[in-house]
Amino acid sequence: MGNCLGSTNKEQPDVADALDVPVTLGNPFPDFDGRNLKANFKLGKDLGEGAYAKVVEGTYSVTGRTYAVKMVRKANLAPEDEADLLEEVKILRQLNHPNIIDIYQFYRQERDNYYVIIEYMRGGELFDRIVKKQFYTEKEARDLCKILLDAIKYCHDRDIVHRDLKPENLLLTSNDDDASIKLADFGFAKALNGSMVTTQCGTPAYVAPEILRHRPYGTSVDMWSIGVIIYILLGGYPPFHDENQTRLFRKIRAGKFEFHNEYWGSISSDAKDLISRLLTVDQHSRLTAREAVSHPWLLTSDTDLAARNLGKNLEQLKLFNARRKLRAAIKSVLVARRMAHFANARW
Repeated sequence: MGNCLGSTNKEQPDVADALDVPVTLGNPFPDFDGRNLKANFKLGKDLGEGAYAKVVEGTYSVTGRTYAVKMVRKANLAPEDEADLLEEVKILRQLNHPNIIDIYQFYRQERDNYYVIIEYMRGGELFDRIVKKQFYTEKEARDLCKILLDAIKYCHDRDIVHRDLKPENLLLTSNDDDASIKLADFGFAKALNGSMVTTQCGTPAYVAPEILRHRPYGTSVDMWSIGVIIYILLGGYPPFHDENQTRLFRKIRAGKFEFHNEYWGSISSDAKDLISRLLTVDQHSRLTAREAVSHPWLLTSDTDLAARNLGKNLEQLKLFNARRKLRAAIKSVLVARRMAHFANARW
């Protein structure tokens, strides 16, 4: 998940609200009521750990199917973190799209644990898959962007904003299919219900200018983040970068970036036009998801884009991804140290 960039005045969802929204996929665990996780699921390897939760493999004993089980100790949760969790569950229960991660069940266990059982994404992160390629073309990047834009259009059509779009949240269901992409981590997602919000949240390199300017915003912030992701997918490096966060935010607010000829000379003008119309500082002039899915680049012939080799850019993407993974590893160490404060907790 990203970071809260300032104070929040969030509406506090109730547990009952999250439980009352029906799961669109039905209940695949009719024999499990949330009281004894280990009696119903064989828990496997750790998939991730955060400040108040960890995610592990869980194989349901009745069917033998494997899921990702997010286990959260309520005692470790700050009120705003609990609000994020319950809002995430409530939103995911309303979504049913082939490229959005599925939630199967949500339980509150008697010892005040929360269990969220979600789809197991055994293919890992999309960017990790891309950098293993020996050959990479503009067509492949365009096809990935089509999928991402279609998923976010589905959310925006329902007045839901994700607010933390980034490479880490683009996952693969399969080890074999490069197109089995799912949008994940709705921890900062918000149902707007026709209103604007002002919460300062997101991940620094992908956050929209209006968030940094403390201005009310809506779904437009996701379109900025998608512009950043598309830029990276094609160029291999981010449009805005600085090791100093203050300077990074200054660059984002200014919205000035370049298409360096060394990496962008062979990329189609339509691709650059789409990025420019997404990385527009004025949120009211920025493309919407509905407009973006009809952009000419997404309709360009496969033959033309398949001939545009991004080999040099792929090398840049490998460097970007390695640095990204290193930062994530460092963050994991810091989180592990924080978790030491809860060493007596038992899942």
